Amino acid sequence: MLSRRHLRTKVLQAFYAFIQSGNQDIADGEKQLLKSIDKLYELYIYQISLLIEIVDFSARRMEDGKKKYFPTEEDLNPNTRFINNKIIRILEDNKDYRKYVQKYKISWVDEQDMVRKIFKSVREASFFEKYLAKEAITIEDEQDVLIKILKKIISQYDLLEQYYEDRSVFWSFEDFQTANMMAIKTIKQCTEKDNPATPLPEVFKNNMEVDNEDRTFMLELFRKSILHHQDYKNLIAEKAKNWELDRIALMDILLINMALAEFIEFPSIPIKVTLNEYIEISKYYSSAKSKIFINGILDKLMADLKSDNKINKMGRGLLEG
Repeated sequence: MLSRRHLRTKVLQAFYAFIQSGNQDIADGEKQLLKSIDKLYELYIYQISLLIEIVDFSARRMEDGKKKYFPTEEDLNPNTRFINNKIIRILEDNKDYRKYVQKYKISWVDEQDMVRKIFKSVREASFFEKYLAKEAITIEDEQDVLIKILKKIISQYDLLEQYYEDRSVFWSFEDFQTANMMAIKTIKQCTEKDNPATPLPEVFKNNMEVDNEDRTFMLELFRKSILHHQDYKNLIAEKAKNWELDRIALMDILLINMALAEFIEFPSIPIKVTLNEYIEISKYYSSAKSKIFINGILDKLMADLKSDNKINKMGRGLLEG
């Protein structure tokens, strides 16, 4: 489910934590990296469970409305489209989902005030009103309303983000947004043909020909970036002659470090892909000027490495940068 860019980002976070902690045990660093991936998946399950809880809250609210002393016509005959959302019911009945909810002991019982506030925002949203007002809806409409709830309300809800950060040191803003993306992907992939036995998407993309290819890539990138860290720092220092190494942001050094590891140690990844990926990641993890600095240093290093035949890519077009 996670893209290579997400995996690179998780490696960057783990690499930074490893260097900052002064840890010398790479195996321990790998365990922490894998744990962060497991915790990200847990957060993804939390986000799906929150969507289901919001729908269930709406259902409970309807039942309470019918029990009023003086119920209105709307109380007696509420619009049940949202609580009957087919995608929600497919996810709620999913065996994998139920297994993970039990494993992680997920419950929103003590967070009903937050659920109520999120539901209030949903109910007042114009896209939600349009969804309820349609004469007829398709499965795409069912998907669309849930995706908009995630994108426009849940992902923007600061108190929820704070709630997650308070629950786990592994859950940062980036993880919160990534978990939303994972939940959105799952909703898009749901179809009316799904049944409770349909497996939920896994963290790493399934590839029957290559066992856990993405997982292997992630761990190798982490290990090789650390093993060659000092050598790559020396290369960076040579090309950044107008800069003292201790004045260069650590995150910039680590990004260049990881890109060098891909240039040299990963023959099947095109140079252009590596360059584009780390420039994009730098936009979120470094300063505004980092993009230019990182691109300039990598261009110089790439030219030298090619000249010294230290970049050996397999396949046509993989050497072009």
